[in-house]
Amino acid sequence: MNYLPEDMENALTGSQSSHASLREVHSINPTQLMARIESYEGREKKGISDVRRTFCLFVTFDLLFVTLLWIIELNVNGGIENTLEKEVVQYDYYSSYFDIFLLAVFRFKVLILAYAVCKLRHWWAIALTTAVTSAFLLAKVILSKLFSQGAFGYVLPIISFILAWIETWFLDFKVLPQEAEEENRLLIVQNASERAPLIPGGLSDGQFYSPPESEAEKYDCATDLKETPFDRTE
Repeated sequence: MNYLPEDMENALTGSQSSHASLREVHSINPTQLMARIESYEGREKKGISDVRRTFCLFVTFDLLFVTLLWIIELNVNGGIENTLEKEVVQYDYYSSYFDIFLLAVFRFKVLILAYAVCKLRHWWAIALTTAVTSAFLLAKVILSKLFSQGAFGYVLPIISFILAWIETWFLDFKVLPQEAEEENRLLIVQNASERAPLIPGGLSDGQFYSPPESEAEKYDCATDLKETPFDRTE
């Protein structure tokens, strides 16, 4: 007689655990998951992320800023035409600023080609441009006579060096980690949407309750519990 109540209790416990697992699954709102997936897919359709676009704008600013400083230097030292002929046509490594301008053009072309056109997701391109820029500027500062030509002898090499390293920091600590994090979020949301059932709005807790029993069902259940195996055989 004691086995029947224990079986009923085990059945009730199993049904409660299954209902709890269903509630955990349905607690994820499919509508919100689809909205998140559409937002991430919309970002991918743009072709380039916001943080990468900001990096490309900064690379462009690097080129324009160095160009502006070089033009100012040409104007200060006797006019653009005369100084341009002296620094470009009669190029001298020890006294010309033209190579610093070409160095900025080199950084711009490599970085835009790698991270805007090819959408590279590795640091080797920025490592190349920063290494070349640092080595060239250090050698030029040591061997050339820029310091004897006024303030631009200090400004142009220092500005180029700082901008190159800011680009490296921005790509390595902002662009690549943020894009990797967005990809991981997209994968998590897609996996969750595949596991979640396709029921709009999910299910409420009230949908897991059974309908109330009638008086006849209660009477039949009580009668079955009072009967013994011997009564049933008779």
